[in-house]
Amino acid sequence: MEIKLREHIHQIVQLTDEEFQHAITFFTKRRYRKHQYIVQAGDVNSHEHFVVKGIVKSAYTDPEGREHILQLAMEEWWFSDPNAFNNGIPATLNVDCLEDTETLSISFESKERLCASSRKMEYFFRKKYTTGNIALQKRVLALLSHSAAERYKQLLSQYPTLHTRVSKTLIASYLGVTRETLSRLSS
Repeated sequence: MEIKLREHIHQIVQLTDEEFQHAITFFTKRRYRKHQYIVQAGDVNSHEHFVVKGIVKSAYTDPEGREHILQLAMEEWWFSDPNAFNNGIPATLNVDCLEDTETLSISFESKERLCASSRKMEYFFRKKYTTGNIALQKRVLALLSHSAAERYKQLLSQYPTLHTRVSKTLIASYLGVTRETLSRLSS
């Protein structure tokens, strides 16, 4: 587990063995079963997770009971309910496992302490936050301005194995289309 996190961090910043050993002490290894919730709306979400193995779905359920998928996070992705995590308020998202999943999690307080003790890790988390915001902006703009076919093509290009691990119903929800529309696009 730790090796995957180290490789992930090294894509942005190089840590010495000593620096990495210090950083890893702030993380907790966690294992979840398929269909298990990691975060539930209404709970205080005090952790951010790095996916080592598996895939999770972050979704918002509106007052009419419709689920809107915000993120499908697989290996080497980070997830949380960012508003809840950063502000200590109850979560608005549900995050559940689509496969058996292993994560390395860090609490808000531990992340703050780690960043205060390591400029390199502070830089790493700032770069990840910026990259995540850019990806979110691109996703929102695609939902607003691209056709369903264009969004599907972009999804397949960015995540070529996702369709083999996630049902068409979930992919349709992620793209903001019906299952029937997705079937027409994928045939």
